[in-house]
Amino acid sequence: MEKVSIDKLMSPTIKALRNLGGSGHISEIYEEVIKLEKFDEETLAIPRSSTKDNRTMVEYNLAWARTYLKRAGYLENSSRGVWSLTDEGRKVGEIDSQEVVKKGKSAEFPSGLVGDSDFTPAEDSKWREDLHRVLVKGIDPDAFERLTQRMLRESGFVQVRVTGRKSDGGIGGKGILSINDFMNFHIAFQCKKYKNPVGPDKIRDFRGALDEGTDRGIFITTGRFTVDATKEANRDGVTPIELVDGEKLADKLKELALGIETKPVEYVKVKKDWFLNL
Repeated sequence: MEKVSIDKLMSPTIKALRNLGGSGHISEIYEEVIKLEKFDEETLAIPRSSTKDNRTMVEYNLAWARTYLKRAGYLENSSRGVWSLTDEGRKVGEIDSQEVVKKGKSAEFPSGLVGDSDFTPAEDSKWREDLHRVLVKGIDPDAFERLTQRMLRESGFVQVRVTGRKSDGGIGGKGILSINDFMNFHIAFQCKKYKNPVGPDKIRDFRGALDEGTDRGIFITTGRFTVDATKEANRDGVTPIELVDGEKLADKLKELALGIETKPVEYVKVKKDWFLNL
């Protein structure tokens, strides 16, 4: 087991984005960094010391690495979780992590913007922690069932019905994904309120329970998936399983405005140089 600090993840993050063609989603960067650094499962399973959310220490420190690199001018990101190299990031050679931290802390950023107050990772917003807490501990299984059905319907599914519920807080069901009223896909879903990582055995069990007429499966969890679970879900020659972890679930609920309210923030700055150069 290896302790992975923030500074050790800065250069791999830059390399990962270069390998991905200059940009990538958080999940793509994570997978590429794992591949580059050859982290073992034991290291990847180390939980964040805080129980505020479902992220592991590697995921949390990667978020910090991205934030420092962004503030130092090497990365930029969109509201959809896509990160990309800036011109400076494409040109930089070996990363000096101490210099990156120094530049990051001295950078002038708008205050009050989501995720940037108190110098927290850009995607480490308090709302994710609040949502994780209410989904795992706050709502009962019936409310979780209704939330899942509503989310799927708002995402384009029809005939969504729950076919079973287990004592571990999980539900299973079926639905039809209708695309432009032209193409229909029969989908089976599994949704579980997990704090611990979901391993490949859960994916195999879910796939084994799929009906013959199912085109695709969706496994939704409030937790996260191990690397082996991801490999099992994408294994060739079997029914594909789409994985939705706690981060993707939060993003989808935010996108659909289901229980999450967002407000635009106005940033006003006086440009002193402009006045002085009149």
